[in-house]
Amino acid sequence: MSKKSVAYKGSSNYIVADELRNAVNIAIALQKPLLIKGEPGTGKTMLAQSIADSLDMDLIIWNIKSTTKAQEGLYVYDTVQRLYDSQFGEANVSDIKQYIKLGKLGESFLADEQVVLLIDEIDKADLEFPNDLLWELDQMSFYIPETKETIKAKKRPIVIITSNAEKELPDAFLRRCIFHYIAFPDPEGMEQIVKVHHPSLDKRLMEQAMETFYTLRNVPNIQKKPSTSELIDWLQALVVGGINPNRIKQEMPFLGVLLKKNEDLDTLLNQLHGKAQNRGGQQVNNLNRYYR
Repeated sequence: MSKKSVAYKGSSNYIVADELRNAVNIAIALQKPLLIKGEPGTGKTMLAQSIADSLDMDLIIWNIKSTTKAQEGLYVYDTVQRLYDSQFGEANVSDIKQYIKLGKLGESFLADEQVVLLIDEIDKADLEFPNDLLWELDQMSFYIPETKETIKAKKRPIVIITSNAEKELPDAFLRRCIFHYIAFPDPEGMEQIVKVHHPSLDKRLMEQAMETFYTLRNVPNIQKKPSTSELIDWLQALVVGGINPNRIKQEMPFLGVLLKKNEDLDTLLNQLHGKAQNRGGQQVNNLNRYYR
C-alpha cells in the first residue's frame, strides 16, 4: 500500500472530526468499504470528494436509485445495439466485447491508479442490492460470461458507501464494512463548517442565523429538519438579500430555503402562535406576511 493511501487528514473545504478521519484511515488500512450513515446534508457525499482531493486520487461516483441493480455497476451488455448492427450496421457483431460497457465498479477496477469509489445512497436500492455486491467487494473482481473474461482490480479502490438509513442493510453486508455515523454538528462544529464556506461572514449575522437555525431544528414534529447544506444556502441568501441581522430571529426571512414542506411551516407557525398568545403576536404576524 502506498504511503499516501493512509494519510487522509481532511481537506481545505471539508472539516473532518477526529473520529471520522480515523475511520477513513482504518478502512483504508484494512482494505474494507467504509459505510457512512447520517442525516441528509451532513457531508457524507462530500467526504468522498475530500478523500480524493486529500490523497490526489480520481473520484468515481455511482449514484444509486430505487431501480438500480448491482449488475449495472459491473458491466452492461448492449444486446439491442448488437441486434441493430447485425441487421443494419457494418460492425463485426461477432466481437461481443465492443458491446460490453463497464459500470462504475468496473471502471474503478480497471483504473491504472488507485481511485476513490463512492457508492452513494445505497439504501435507495432494493434489499438484495447490497448482497449482490458481496463477492465483488470482497474479491475485487467479477466475471463476464459473454466474453469469458475476469475483470480484476489493478489497484484496490478506496470504497466509500453512504446511507441515509431509509432501510436496514443486510447483516452479511454490514460485517464486511467499517461503519461510522456522522452526528449532526453542534453549534461550535457548525461554525467551523460555515467559516469554510463563508469566511467573511458578519459575526452578528452568523450568530443570529445559527441561533434561529438550531431553534428550527428543535421544533417538535418537524418532518424534514433543515440540514447543514441548507444552512449554508440560507446564509448566502441572507447576505445577498442584505438582511439586517436584527431582523433574522423575528422575521426569519427566506424561510423556504430551510423548510421545504408546507406541513413543517404550518407546524412552526402553530407553535409560535401558541407562544405568542401571552406576549403579542408580532413574530407570527411577520411570518404570516411573508409566507401566507
